[in-house]
Amino acid sequence: MTTGGLKMIAGMLEQLPPSERKIAAYILQHPHEALNQTVHQLGVATNTSSAAVIRLCKSLGLRGFGELKMRIAGDLMKSPEQGYRDIDPDESMYSIVQKLTNNSLQSLRDTADIINYEELERAVQVLLKAKNIHFFGVGASGIIAADAQQKLLRINKAATAFSDLHLVATLLANADEQDVLFAISFSGETPEVVKIVTLAKEQRILTISLTNYGVSTVSSLSDIRLHTSYQNEAPFRSAAASSRLAQLHMIDILFFCLATAQYEQTVKSIDKTREAIRKLTGKNKR
Repeated sequence: MTTGGLKMIAGMLEQLPPSERKIAAYILQHPHEALNQTVHQLGVATNTSSAAVIRLCKSLGLRGFGELKMRIAGDLMKSPEQGYRDIDPDESMYSIVQKLTNNSLQSLRDTADIINYEELERAVQVLLKAKNIHFFGVGASGIIAADAQQKLLRINKAATAFSDLHLVATLLANADEQDVLFAISFSGETPEVVKIVTLAKEQRILTISLTNYGVSTVSSLSDIRLHTSYQNEAPFRSAAASSRLAQLHMIDILFFCLATAQYEQTVKSIDKTREAIRKLTGKNKR
């Protein structure tokens, strides 16, 4: 079941131009009515136009109004969600465990809901053909970059991971035309990541980004755009842990898509790495 239409709209609402924002707000308030309307009828109901409805669908990264309605229909069929909840003063350990677990599960579901499968397929095909894959992220996103590098090295894909701006700039200056830059920034506005993606574009290196859903500088500059779900950060930022898990989840999705596309080679590579580690440690470790 295809879902995520209402989450996409909520995540983009404040970034949309006035006419599209008006339509988006109407859909969020009246999803059942919008589901039964044509493009023309929705334009009339919101005092906008059919063209504005089509532009909204494009802003959301969808093929058209039909796909948006299909995703909204899927949303309306789902069970009610608890949403993201922050911790409270002197909260019990049991309650903290329950809240953070719920936040993590919610983040993974929300991210799965908004996946653009055409962009995901493009990313997989580019990574399969890449000579070298250079991951770049700063702070917590740098940890995601390192995790991605480790996974790809296990299946014999040449990969680097950097958080240092100067080091990755030096690398890109000598990069091969078959190399790929994979930029990771939850906000999509991290200054260092914006600079590196801009440099990669100048060097004519293909770029893939992983950002929070919505319009951002990093996403706009990238050739292929992957997203995690939009989340409202709570006062104690308990949703930040969920954001990190959503990023790791997208990296896992890419890894397994690559693995299944070259299954036999992947199995052999993982067996070799497992054996090499076993010889070093004397234990059977993954």
